[in-house]
Amino acid sequence: MLEKPIAITPGEPAGIGTEITVKAWKDKSCPPFFLIDDAERVANRAREASLEVPIKIVSSPEQSLECFIDALPILPHKFPVHCKPGKPEELNASAVIEAIEIAVRYAKSGIVSALVTNPIQKEILTKENFQYPGHTEFLAALCGTDVKPVMLLASDELLVVPVTIHEPLGKVPKLLNESLLQQTILTTNSSLKTDFSITRPRLCVSGLNPHAGENGTIGLEEEKIIKPAIEFLKNKGLRINGPVSADSMFTKDARISYDIAICMYHDQALIPIKTLDFWNSVNVTIGLPIVRTSPDHGTALNLAGSGHADANSMITAIKLAHKIYNNRLANKGFG
Repeated sequence: MLEKPIAITPGEPAGIGTEITVKAWKDKSCPPFFLIDDAERVANRAREASLEVPIKIVSSPEQSLECFIDALPILPHKFPVHCKPGKPEELNASAVIEAIEIAVRYAKSGIVSALVTNPIQKEILTKENFQYPGHTEFLAALCGTDVKPVMLLASDELLVVPVTIHEPLGKVPKLLNESLLQQTILTTNSSLKTDFSITRPRLCVSGLNPHAGENGTIGLEEEKIIKPAIEFLKNKGLRINGPVSADSMFTKDARISYDIAICMYHDQALIPIKTLDFWNSVNVTIGLPIVRTSPDHGTALNLAGSGHADANSMITAIKLAHKIYNNRLANKGFG
C-alpha cells in the first residue's frame, strides 16, 4: 500500500500555526505532511521566529512524499494581504476558509490520509459570513454527512467528548435531549472501536448539575434526559456508566475505570483534559468520513512571531491523525 501524506491547513496567518508546523517538520518524528500556504510567507515567518527551514514548493500532495525528508513541502496558496504576527487581517478570512475546503476535498477523494487544521480566529471568519461556530461544524457541512459531528479531545491522560460543543452555557439545558445524547454516545463508541482500536469501550457519562442532580433535588436533567438515555444504550449492549458527578470523575483513581468521559458541555470536558495535559492534547472530529485532528489550543496571537510557541500539540495531532487513519484501515472503518 502506497503511503499518503497528511494535509495541513494554515489556520489564522497571524497566529502561531506557521511556527508550530515548521517545528513539527524539524522534529523529524512525524509522518509525511505538506502545508497549504504561501511559501514566501512561511519563510518570512520562520525567520521572524529564528527558525531555519528548507522549503520545497510542490504541485500536488503526492509530490510531498518525495521531498519531505529534506524540505518542508508547501502547496501554494496565496493570502490577499500581508499580516504582522499577532495582527489578523479581515481580508485574509476567505483564504483561510478556502484552505480548509481544499484539504477536505483531498481527504474526501482519498489523495491524502488525513487533514490537520491549524487554529483559526473565529471572530475574523465571521466577518466573512462564516456561519459555523468552529471547525467541527464546518467540516461536517463540507463532508455532507447526516451524522452530527462529535468533538473528541485526546491525550495520554484522558479522552473526553462534550455533548454540546460551542454553545453559550445558558443554552445548554435547552439543547440537551435524549436523542442528541444517544447519538453522541453511539458515534463515540463507534469511533473508539474503529479509530482507537478499543474493542469494548467503557464510557462514563457526567451529570449536568452539581452532584449529578442528587436524584432530582438539584435539577431534573439527569432524571428526565441523561438516565433514560444511558438505560437505553445499556440495553443496546454498550458498556456505559452514569450519570456521575463531574467534580469527582477526573481523579486518577476514577479515570482508570473508563476509556472516555462523556460530558454535557464544552468546559466540563475541556478544563480537565487541558489541566492534565495542555500541550499534548489533541482535538479530533469523529463521525466524519475523513480523518481530522487539530492542536487543542487557539491561535495564541500573543506568542506569534516570538519563536516560543510550543509545537507538542501539533506534533501529537499529526501523529494521531496518522494512527487513526491506519486504525480505520485495519478496522475497516472507511466507507
